[in-house]
Amino acid sequence: MIKKRVRRGVKIALLVPVGLAAAAVFGLIVMYLWNWLAPAVFSAHTITFWQGLGLLILARILVGGLGGGHGDDKHGRRSMMDRWKQMTPEEREAFRQGLRNCGESGEPPNPQPSAAGQ
Repeated sequence: MIKKRVRRGVKIALLVPVGLAAAAVFGLIVMYLWNWLAPAVFSAHTITFWQGLGLLILARILVGGLGGGHGDDKHGRRSMMDRWKQMTPEEREAFRQGLRNCGESGEPPNPQPSAAGQ
Protein backbone atom coordinates (compact mmCIF):
# COMPACT_ATOMS: atom_id res chain seq x y z
CA MET A 1 0.00 0.00 0.00
CA ILE A 2 2.77 2.40 0.93
CA LYS A 3 4.72 1.48 -2.23
CA LYS A 4 1.73 2.50 -4.39
CA ARG A 5 1.53 5.86 -2.64
CA VAL A 6 5.27 6.43 -3.08
CA ARG A 7 5.08 5.51 -6.78
CA ARG A 8 2.10 7.81 -7.23
CA GLY A 9 3.98 10.63 -5.49
CA VAL A 10 7.04 10.10 -7.69
CA LYS A 11 4.87 10.11 -10.83
CA ILE A 12 3.21 13.35 -9.79
CA ALA A 13 6.57 14.88 -8.89
CA LEU A 14 7.85 14.03 -12.37
CA LEU A 15 4.71 14.90 -14.33
CA VAL A 16 4.14 18.35 -12.86
CA PRO A 17 7.46 19.83 -14.08
CA VAL A 18 7.09 18.08 -17.44
CA GLY A 19 3.55 19.47 -17.81
CA LEU A 20 4.68 22.98 -16.90
CA ALA A 21 7.58 22.77 -19.34
CA ALA A 22 5.26 21.54 -22.11
CA ALA A 23 2.82 24.39 -21.41
CA ALA A 24 5.69 26.88 -21.55
CA VAL A 25 6.98 25.48 -24.84
CA PHE A 26 3.53 25.46 -26.44
CA GLY A 27 2.86 28.97 -25.13
CA LEU A 28 6.10 30.16 -26.74
CA ILE A 29 5.22 28.43 -30.00
CA VAL A 30 1.80 30.12 -30.07
CA MET A 31 3.36 33.48 -29.23
CA TYR A 32 6.03 33.20 -31.95
CA LEU A 33 3.57 31.97 -34.58
CA TRP A 34 1.12 34.75 -33.73
CA ASN A 35 3.81 37.41 -33.80
CA TRP A 36 5.12 36.07 -37.10
CA LEU A 37 1.79 35.67 -38.92
CA ALA A 38 -0.93 37.87 -37.41
CA PRO A 39 0.71 41.30 -37.88
CA ALA A 40 1.44 40.53 -41.53
CA VAL A 41 -1.90 38.91 -42.35
CA PHE A 42 -4.40 40.78 -40.14
CA SER A 43 -2.44 43.91 -39.15
CA ALA A 44 -2.83 42.69 -35.55
CA HIS A 45 -0.64 43.63 -32.60
CA THR A 46 2.07 41.35 -31.29
CA ILE A 47 1.35 39.41 -28.11
CA THR A 48 3.29 38.46 -24.99
CA PHE A 49 4.06 34.97 -23.70
CA TRP A 50 1.14 35.12 -21.26
CA GLN A 51 -1.27 36.17 -24.01
CA GLY A 52 0.02 33.28 -26.15
CA LEU A 53 -0.55 30.88 -23.26
CA GLY A 54 -4.04 32.35 -22.81
CA LEU A 55 -4.79 31.80 -26.51
CA LEU A 56 -3.61 28.21 -26.18
CA ILE A 57 -5.90 27.62 -23.20
CA LEU A 58 -8.81 29.35 -24.94
CA ALA A 59 -8.34 27.19 -28.05
CA ARG A 60 -8.23 24.07 -25.88
CA ILE A 61 -11.49 25.01 -24.18
CA LEU A 62 -13.26 25.93 -27.42
CA VAL A 63 -12.06 23.01 -29.53
CA GLY A 64 -11.24 20.25 -27.09
CA GLY A 65 -13.62 20.89 -24.23
CA LEU A 66 -12.55 20.94 -20.62
CA GLY A 67 -10.96 17.51 -20.68
CA GLY A 68 -11.98 14.17 -19.30
CA GLY A 69 -13.57 11.26 -21.10
CA HIS A 70 -10.52 9.80 -22.76
CA GLY A 71 -9.44 7.76 -19.76
CA ASP A 72 -13.00 6.59 -19.25
CA ASP A 73 -13.09 5.10 -22.74
CA LYS A 74 -10.46 2.54 -21.80
CA HIS A 75 -12.32 1.57 -18.65
CA GLY A 76 -15.62 1.35 -20.50
CA ARG A 77 -14.11 -0.89 -23.13
CA ARG A 78 -12.59 -3.16 -20.49
CA SER A 79 -15.89 -3.31 -18.65
CA MET A 80 -17.74 -4.19 -21.85
CA MET A 81 -15.21 -6.91 -22.69
CA ASP A 82 -15.72 -8.43 -19.23
CA ARG A 83 -19.49 -8.42 -19.73
CA TRP A 84 -19.08 -9.91 -23.22
CA LYS A 85 -17.03 -12.81 -21.83
CA GLN A 86 -19.77 -13.59 -19.30
CA MET A 87 -22.56 -13.68 -21.91
CA THR A 88 -23.92 -16.92 -23.32
CA PRO A 89 -23.84 -17.35 -27.12
CA GLU A 90 -27.59 -16.65 -27.21
CA GLU A 91 -27.16 -13.40 -25.27
CA ARG A 92 -24.35 -12.35 -27.61
CA GLU A 93 -26.50 -12.97 -30.67
CA ALA A 94 -29.40 -11.04 -29.13
CA PHE A 95 -27.02 -8.15 -28.43
CA ARG A 96 -25.72 -8.20 -32.02
CA GLN A 97 -29.29 -8.25 -33.34
CA GLY A 98 -30.14 -5.27 -31.16
CA LEU A 99 -27.19 -3.36 -32.64
CA ARG A 100 -28.27 -4.23 -36.17
CA ASN A 101 -31.78 -2.89 -35.47
CA CYS A 102 -30.51 0.21 -33.68
CA GLY A 103 -31.17 2.63 -36.55
CA GLU A 104 -34.57 1.30 -37.42
CA SER A 105 -37.95 2.49 -36.19
CA GLY A 106 -37.60 0.69 -32.89
CA GLU A 107 -40.38 -1.81 -33.57
CA PRO A 108 -39.68 -5.56 -33.64
CA PRO A 109 -39.12 -7.05 -37.13
CA ASN A 110 -42.53 -8.84 -37.12
CA PRO A 111 -44.84 -6.85 -34.87
CA GLN A 112 -47.97 -8.57 -33.66
CA PRO A 113 -51.23 -6.75 -34.48
CA SER A 114 -52.45 -4.89 -31.45
CA ALA A 115 -56.00 -4.96 -30.12
CA ALA A 116 -56.24 -1.17 -30.47
CA GLY A 117 -55.60 -1.37 -34.22
CA GLN A 118 -58.62 -3.63 -34.88
